[in-house]
Amino acid sequence: EVQLVESGGGLVQAGGSLRLSCTASGTALNDDGIGWFRQAPGKEREGVSCLTSSDGSRYYADSVKGRFVISRDNAKNTVHLQMSMLKPEDTAIYYCAAARWPYGLGLKADEYEFWGQGTQVTVSS
Repeated sequence: EVQLVESGGGLVQAGGSLRLSCTASGTALNDDGIGWFRQAPGKEREGVSCLTSSDGSRYYADSVKGRFVISRDNAKNTVHLQMSMLKPEDTAIYYCAAARWPYGLGLKADEYEFWGQGTQVTVSS
């Protein structure tokens, strides 16, 4: 059974940085497409970034390009989301998700089968 656990959320001032981590069991993340999604109160779930299993390509939502970086540490079976220059509108619960090939080639949430419990990110103004 695939299990994903997020960590690293917290409270940060605008302009600050946080690094989220997603650690997997039951699967090797380098064999899966991995996505980061977020949901803020009153808003729809939003795709943030993904890393594909096919060729390791990365995709970012326009709202986070230039500020967020997705990466993986295969030795620790962990995927990270480094978030910099944070803005209040980044406040949300952040989820990591995994998809088995041939899915997980973008930020469509319905292509991801396995989800973590989420971690809260709050950015103060």
